[in-house]
Amino acid sequence: MNLRTNGSLLGLILSITSCVVSAQEYPTKPIRLIVPFAPGGPTDIMSRAISERITARLGQQLVVDNRAGAGGSIGSELAARSAPDGYTMLLGHIGTHAINTSLYSRIGYDPVKDFAPITMIATLPLGLFVNASVPAHSVKDLVALAKAKPGSLNFGSAGSGGPTHMAGEMLKSMGHIDIVHVPYKGNAASLTDLVAGRVQMMFSNLLTAGPHARAGKLRAIAISSGKRSPQAPELPTIAESGVPGYDLTPWYGVLFPAGTPRPIVMRLNQEIGGILTTPEMVERFRTQGIDLVTSTPEAFAALIKSEIPKWRKVVKDSGATAG
Repeated sequence: MNLRTNGSLLGLILSITSCVVSAQEYPTKPIRLIVPFAPGGPTDIMSRAISERITARLGQQLVVDNRAGAGGSIGSELAARSAPDGYTMLLGHIGTHAINTSLYSRIGYDPVKDFAPITMIATLPLGLFVNASVPAHSVKDLVALAKAKPGSLNFGSAGSGGPTHMAGEMLKSMGHIDIVHVPYKGNAASLTDLVAGRVQMMFSNLLTAGPHARAGKLRAIAISSGKRSPQAPELPTIAESGVPGYDLTPWYGVLFPAGTPRPIVMRLNQEIGGILTTPEMVERFRTQGIDLVTSTPEAFAALIKSEIPKWRKVVKDSGATAG
């Protein structure tokens, strides 16, 4: 072995040793968790619940930083361009890491190459809600109404490219109906206009829209997932309500910028996994219609890679665009 080889080997050993030492000392300052959506939606709710417990476990504050815009692309790009030192994380989801790359003409990050997945954290089926004045009590009724009056029904969403948008586009495409997308800056704003009747229908999580339905202002008619939700077993799936094959279950997860040292990735994987599997957290989120899940970094990375071509086809078939 020559001196150059010895030098390279020594450099590798020192690099590995440095990563291990830094991981043992980590964290030494607050960590930023970028949430690429407006406050009030499910990503915000999840992030703040997790931040409380991560702060307690690590002894450093986890600061939630909402950076909404372009279906989560603005915040995701910011995270991707951050230093890979373990002090910036992203709460991404099916929109930021599977849909946006096909829906937008350009996004400033690669959902696979620019990130180091840490773990999945949740899945969240969406309810299909209509304003109480809409004369539809089932998906069949809604499809029939849309076909009778093409282009007359508007569906709100929390923003272009997200699950609430693509759920409507899937219904439009698979149900062969003409409904008009109206994007908002966040779930709260779109829900406000749905209650007021300025849009007629919307896909939303059960947590935020459910109280309006119980108050009689909205009507829940179906669930987006392939099977019924334990939190609302009375709601039929869209697939069993006249649109066979319909199945959309949004997923969520946390990621570091690519290049973050592996020991730090695994430290956060273990810490977040420990938080999500506590009975308190499982029950807390179950009552909100959110199913907590955990995964290895490799399993989460594989999910992202598999979802991108799936959603490329959905976007193409629906004809949806977001600029």
